[in-house]
Amino acid sequence: MHVGYFQFCPEFGAVQHNRDQLVAQLGKVDCDLLVLPELAFSGYQFVTRDEVMDLSEQVPDGPTTRVCVDLARCYNMYLVVGLPERDGDRCYNSAIVVGPSGFLGCYRKTHLFFEETLFFSPGDSGLQVWDIGQARLGVMICYDWYYPEVARTLMLRGAEIVCHPSNLILPYCPDAMVTRSLENRIFSITANRIGQEARGGKLPLTFIGKSSVISPKGMVLARASADQAECVVVEIDPGEARDKSLNPYNDMLKDRRPRSYVS
Repeated sequence: MHVGYFQFCPEFGAVQHNRDQLVAQLGKVDCDLLVLPELAFSGYQFVTRDEVMDLSEQVPDGPTTRVCVDLARCYNMYLVVGLPERDGDRCYNSAIVVGPSGFLGCYRKTHLFFEETLFFSPGDSGLQVWDIGQARLGVMICYDWYYPEVARTLMLRGAEIVCHPSNLILPYCPDAMVTRSLENRIFSITANRIGQEARGGKLPLTFIGKSSVISPKGMVLARASADQAECVVVEIDPGEARDKSLNPYNDMLKDRRPRSYVS
């Protein structure tokens, strides 16, 4: 299975221009699964609630979901794409999962970071896993990585690949995802963005790049630069994530002792 990330620098509010950057890349890659950043086409640093409402879209009927479905069908691939979702008078920091057969589902970010708490509602979709035939996909978004329970829950629900759209500004996540993959014996694909946003007199946000694909044994299969646009695809065997045995005596699932863990 060929999987990867598209790391780039979205221009705030230029949704069509940012979508065009994806279109320009797809003809250059042979890929089964491609993950894009958090809020990939809208930009990140909102100043007002009105901006959020204007740039948020309904799912699955909004233009971004429709475009991504068309692209997934055209290129016979799966896409995981972050976007601001509008549902009534609420907005969510969400990610859609689409494939050759159409729209599969939407995950709403559980753990909101920094000023996201001013503009978005905490996600209520729950942690979901989608079976795409070649593998089972789970999705988390950016700051969700900070909570080991998220990746663990996705693994326990059958995820073999965790797709991780992100707009990372803190330096810790690239190394932490090695641990998330290792402790759950799963593949992870973190798609981060690059560039800087400084809007409305706010302090600038500098995004750290370093998108990655990590194996179930914690091997870094791909790691992007901190400041360059990159679309990288690697070959993996999802079956590696189904083997939870560490040696003849230990199996990381069978060895769990949930009754001993403090909740």
